[in-house]
Amino acid sequence: MRLSRREFVTWVAASGITLATSRLRAAQAARFDETQILPGAAAPRPVHGATGRIDAVAKVTGAKLYASDFRAADMDGWPPTTAHALLLRGTDAAHVFAGLDLSALDASAQPTKIVTAEDLARAGTRVPPFYAGDLLCPVGNTPLYLGQPVALLLFETFDAYDRARVRLRQTSPVKLGVETGPLAQPNYAALRFTRVAGDAPGAPDVYSPLMEGWISPGFFEAGGRPIWQPLPTSEGGQYKKGATYGDEIRAFIAANDPGTLVLDRSFRTQSVDPMFLEPECGLGWYDPKAKALQLVLGVQSPLEASEALGHLLGEATPTLRPERIETHFAHLGGGFGGRDHTPFPLYVALAAMFLPGRPIRLAHDRFQQFQGGIKRHAFEMRSQVAIDRASGRMRAFAADHILDGGGLANYSASVAAVSATSAIGIYDIPKVDVTTLAEHSRGVTAGSMRGYGVLQTTAALETLVDEAAEAIGLDPITLRRRNLLKAGGLTMTGNPWTVSVRTPEILDKLEGHALWRERALAQKTASADTLVGTGVAVCAKDYGTGADCALGRVEVDPKGRIRIFCDAVEMGNGIGTAVANRVAQFLGRMADEVSVARIDAFDALGLVTSGDPYVITQEEQDTASRNPRWVPAVSSATSASIGAHVGTQAAAEAARIILRFGMWPAALALWGIGQEDPRHFLWDEAFWQDGMLILSGLPPLAQEEVAAKAHAMGALTGAMAHAFSRWAWAQAAFPLDGLDWAADIDALAVRRGEGPFKVLDRSFIAFPPASYNRIGTSFTSSCGTLVRVEIDKASGAVRVMQAYSVLECGQALSPQVVLGQAQGGFAMGVGYALLENLPPFEDGPGNGRWNLGDYVVARASDLPIHALEVEVLPPVAPNEPPKGMAEVVMIPVVPAILNAIHDATGHRFQALPVTPDDVRRVL
Repeated sequence: MRLSRREFVTWVAASGITLATSRLRAAQAARFDETQILPGAAAPRPVHGATGRIDAVAKVTGAKLYASDFRAADMDGWPPTTAHALLLRGTDAAHVFAGLDLSALDASAQPTKIVTAEDLARAGTRVPPFYAGDLLCPVGNTPLYLGQPVALLLFETFDAYDRARVRLRQTSPVKLGVETGPLAQPNYAALRFTRVAGDAPGAPDVYSPLMEGWISPGFFEAGGRPIWQPLPTSEGGQYKKGATYGDEIRAFIAANDPGTLVLDRSFRTQSVDPMFLEPECGLGWYDPKAKALQLVLGVQSPLEASEALGHLLGEATPTLRPERIETHFAHLGGGFGGRDHTPFPLYVALAAMFLPGRPIRLAHDRFQQFQGGIKRHAFEMRSQVAIDRASGRMRAFAADHILDGGGLANYSASVAAVSATSAIGIYDIPKVDVTTLAEHSRGVTAGSMRGYGVLQTTAALETLVDEAAEAIGLDPITLRRRNLLKAGGLTMTGNPWTVSVRTPEILDKLEGHALWRERALAQKTASADTLVGTGVAVCAKDYGTGADCALGRVEVDPKGRIRIFCDAVEMGNGIGTAVANRVAQFLGRMADEVSVARIDAFDALGLVTSGDPYVITQEEQDTASRNPRWVPAVSSATSASIGAHVGTQAAAEAARIILRFGMWPAALALWGIGQEDPRHFLWDEAFWQDGMLILSGLPPLAQEEVAAKAHAMGALTGAMAHAFSRWAWAQAAFPLDGLDWAADIDALAVRRGEGPFKVLDRSFIAFPPASYNRIGTSFTSSCGTLVRVEIDKASGAVRVMQAYSVLECGQALSPQVVLGQAQGGFAMGVGYALLENLPPFEDGPGNGRWNLGDYVVARASDLPIHALEVEVLPPVAPNEPPKGMAEVVMIPVVPAILNAIHDATGHRFQALPVTPDDVRRVL
C-alpha cells in the first residue's frame, strides 16, 4: 500500500479505511507507565557498560503489563463489560468438514453468535495475501491442516465462554463428512544455491548466486512427496546452468578419491513450540455509531498487523466495514519469532466486528496456543562433505534440505533460503551445492522462530565436522581453524561478510578454556556408573532481513531531559534500554522517557512507500527515490535479531544530529569559541562523562547547562529520522545550518527550541542497490560453545553439568540483556537438543490435547545454573556498531551437546531430541 503524505501513522488505505496505530496508553496508565525516570548520567563515550535499565523495575515487581492483562474496563472510553470469543479449530485434515454440533453445550454455555466461513464470505472480508488460505474452513471442504479454524463462537459472559471452552475440549463439536485424505497443495519454495570458487586465491568465482541470481527447479506432486525435475532449458536456462555446476560438485564428492575423506550423513530435527510466556491475546471493540474498530494487541510487527487488518475489512459490506481502525500495541510476553506476522489479530478483529457495540476478548489458553500457534520447522537433511586428508581442508560440500511448513505458507520460503545459504556455517569451502524445499503439509503452520533454520542446519553441520575431525585424526578445534572463512572471504552466495569476523578469537578462547583442556581428565575421574563427555561447536548467524528499517525520534528539553520514541517492540529484548544507552553516547545522560512500539510519532516525516523492497528493480527504486519522502519500507517487525542493530539506528542518528547542530553550538557559545577558532570543528572529539561535556583544555559543561543554552539560542533540540538497510545503510544528505550533512538515514525532520518538527528534503540519496537482494547475508555474529555432560548408564539420562559460551556482538548496548539473552538461548538449546518434541500430524499439537503436561521444556534442574559461563568479546573498535546476537547464542548449544554425548558414548545421534531411551538403547 502507499502511505499518504498527509500523515504517516494515521493513513488512508486504498480501501478508504483510516488506520491508526499507537502505543497503548489508556486508563491503565495510572497503574503502569512503560517509561521510567532514571537518575544518573551516561558513561564516557563509547558506552561499554549499561547506565540504566528502562523497564527492569517493572519486570521484577510485576508491574509490567501485557496485552493479556487488559479488559474493556481498563480502556478509556470503552464500555466497561468484556465479552469473550472462542476460536474453534478442527482436529482432522482427512475428512470433509460437515458443520458444527453444539448439542453438548447446555443452555448456560450457548454462544450468542457463531461466525462461520459463510458469514465471512457474505461480509466480503478478504484474506491478506501473506495468509493466503481460508481463515475459517468452509462447510464441505477438507481442512487444509490440523488445527485450522472452523468457527468463532462469541459469548456475552465469561461464565458461558468458560463452560463452553472446557466442554468443547472434551467433546469436539466438529462434524466430519466423507474421507478425502489430506489435501495436496503447492509447496512453498524450491531453491538451489551453488557456488564454484575461482581456481586461485582471490580469483573471481566461476559461478555463484550473487553473479547469476537465485535459481529454482520445477517440481510436481506425486504420492504426497515432491519429485525434483529440472525446468526445460527454454524456460529455465539459469537453472540448468547452476544445476550443471551443482551436479559436477556432487560427482566430485562421489568420486571418492583415496586422498579425500567423504562423509554422507542424514540428520533430522523436530518441530517445537516457541513457548513464550504469554499465549496470544487480543481485545477488540467495534463502535457502530462511530464506525470505529479499536484493538489491543501484542505483536512483533505492528505496522504489518495494521495493514493486514485494513486489507481484511477494506471491501467488507457497509454494516461490517469500519471507517477507522485504531490498533493499540501493548508489551508482549515473549516472541521468539512466533508473534511475527501471526494471523491472530485478524480473528480478534472479526470477533469484534461480528459482535458490534460490545468489547470482546480473544485469548488463547496453552492448549489453544499449542494447537494454533506458529511452530519451528522440522527438517530432514542430507549432507555430504569432501575433506583433503593431508591438509584437513574442506574441498566440497553438498546438502539437500526438506522442511515441513505446515498448513499455511507464513515464512517457510524465507526460512528455507536462510537455512540453505547458511549451510556451510563459518567455513570457507570452494565448491558448494545446496538444494532446499519448503513443503506444504497438514501439520500446524511453521514460520519465523529463533534460529530461523540456521539452528537446524548448524546442528547437522557441526556434528559432521566433529565426525570428520575424528576420522582424519585432527583435534576438532584444529580442523575448524584450518577451514575458517576469513575476513574478506566469500560466503556460499558469493559475497563477503561486511562486518568484523571474530571466529579465530572465539576458537582461541574455546581451546584455552579449562573445560576443553581438562576433558580427558574429566572422563578418567568419572564415577563407575557415569559417562562424561565434552563437546564443542561454533556458528555464525546472520541478522537482518535485507529490507530492515527503523524510526527514531529524540528530544531534549531545556533541563536536559531526554525523550525517545522508536518503532521497535519490547519483547524481552531490552530494546528500551538499548536505544537509551545508544542515545546517551551522544546526549550525555540516560533518557527520562523511552516509548517503544510507536509508529504514531513520526507524522512530520510524511513518508510514502511503494512496491516490495525485496523484489524491487533498480529502475523502480531509482524512479521512486526521486520523491524525497519515498523510502523502500516504513517499519520493520522486531525480529531477525535486529533490535540493537536496526532498532536503535534511527534514534542514534537523530541524537548525533542533535549533538552536532544543537548541543555543540550551545557548548561553543558557553566556552566563547567562535567559528574562526579551530576548536569549532572538534565536536567529534568531545565526550560525555558523569553528565559533563568534556573537551581537552576547556572547562567541563553540565549537560543541563548545554541543553538550556541550546533552547535559548533556538538551536536544534529534536530530530526524527528513518533508516533503511539492505545489507548496508541507505545514506542521505540534508541541508543543516549551511552544511550538506550526510548520515546513515533516508528521512529527517528537526525542531529548534520548542518549535514544531519540520521535514527536510534530502539533497542526496543513495539506497543500497536492488541487486543486494540476492546477496544472501552480509551481517553476521559468531558464537562458540563448550558443553560437558554426564550420562547415567542405567537410565540414559543426559545432564549438562558445565558450559562455556563466548560470543561477539559488536558494541553491547546493554551487557546485562546480552547476558540474559545468552542464558535464555542456552536453555532453549538444551530443550531443543534433549527435551522438546512435537510429533507431526494427528499425534501432534493440531489435535488440541497438548499442554505442558506432555510437552517438556528445560527447567532449572536441566541446566547448569551455577556452571554456565558466558564471555562477550569487546568490540574490535570503540565505534563498532552493535550487532544482532539473540539467535546466535542458542545455535551452537545443540551440536555442542550432541558432540559431548558422542564423546561420552562413542555414538553419534542424528535425530533430535536425544532422549534417555535413545541413549539407553545404544549403551
